[in-house]
Amino acid sequence: MMTPKPTGPPDGGWGWVVAAAGFAVNGLSYGVLRSLGLAFPDFAEYFDRNAQETAWVSALALAVQQAASPVGSALSTRWGARPVVMVGGILTSLGFVFSAFAHSLLHLYLGLGVLAGSGWALVFAPALGTVSRYFSRRRVLAVGLALTGNGASSLLLAPALQLLLDNFGWRGSLLLLGAVTLHLTPCGALLRPLALPGDPLALPRSPLAALGLGLFRHRAFLVLTLGTALVGVGYFIPYVHLAPHALDRGLGGYGAALVVAAAAVGDIGARLLCGWLADQGWVPLPRLLTVFGALTGLGLLAVGLVPVVGNEDSWGGPLLAAAGVYGLSAGSYAPLIFCVLPELVGIGNVVQATGLVMMLLSLGGLLGPPLSGKGQSQQIRSPPSPASGDPAL
Repeated sequence: MMTPKPTGPPDGGWGWVVAAAGFAVNGLSYGVLRSLGLAFPDFAEYFDRNAQETAWVSALALAVQQAASPVGSALSTRWGARPVVMVGGILTSLGFVFSAFAHSLLHLYLGLGVLAGSGWALVFAPALGTVSRYFSRRRVLAVGLALTGNGASSLLLAPALQLLLDNFGWRGSLLLLGAVTLHLTPCGALLRPLALPGDPLALPRSPLAALGLGLFRHRAFLVLTLGTALVGVGYFIPYVHLAPHALDRGLGGYGAALVVAAAAVGDIGARLLCGWLADQGWVPLPRLLTVFGALTGLGLLAVGLVPVVGNEDSWGGPLLAAAGVYGLSAGSYAPLIFCVLPELVGIGNVVQATGLVMMLLSLGGLLGPPLSGKGQSQQIRSPPSPASGDPAL
């Protein structure tokens, strides 16, 4: 009996279930990371540390998640995305549970930064690469839908996390987040393998070959990854520091959550609109990527101008507006950078290419947030009580 030959991407069917799984994976990784800044004041107060030191929690998680993404891609190439993502969900959950019992900031670095970051490294690239494999004509829209997960998660999780912090403290909140992030495991179970004509005929012979480092021989891919590293220096700064900065300026816990939510709303709308626009084929993807990369820089500039356009008593409005503008610009950039990869390296190498792009992003993700934290006050102020005139109440 002859084995049926692989056909092209189905552009639908189970692919939409895979896209939904990618949505959840994105929300339970980057969405959680974006909202985690709400707990920084509690970390700073409990461990008597400043803003720059607490920012290393998210910076390490981002750096480990992205630097180790090629490992997730390599393991996915060898054993498939499904088991790799399931194991990653377990590691991420264990990282939060471990951190809930922390007695020093170093424990948070190890728990949230290294252990949870390693788990996230195993889930993102395989899940997103699988979404790309299931679509062709509607690839940017499908990837854009999957990537709205972090925006939707930020929108819902930011106020929810603040509520948890108010009622259960940071230790109880981390325990509950450990239970929530464990849902990455069933998401991985939904990633059904798909054989495509462009797949390599044989598995890589060595772990080094499985990393896909040979893709750097493609000049266009090399230029893309180097440009991505430069963008990454500024890309994550607002997402890491928006909530702590809002708290530092006296907006209160729920005011800070509203700032995160404003960025999330802009992010969701931009990713859906960008996905639809790119799939129309009116403008080549590389050109769109250049345009939206420039817009991301302008959005970052808008956040940086907040202290210039408003005084300390009226920063709430400008900060909300800047967060929304940055969400719109940065959200447009994200789907394009991953959807241009099949055109550069072929659909059979898209999972490995995704991991390598994440690795280059990690260089900026590691340096940007801590260095920018030097501009904040040395000790994050606790949110004011209602009696002191909290403007968020």
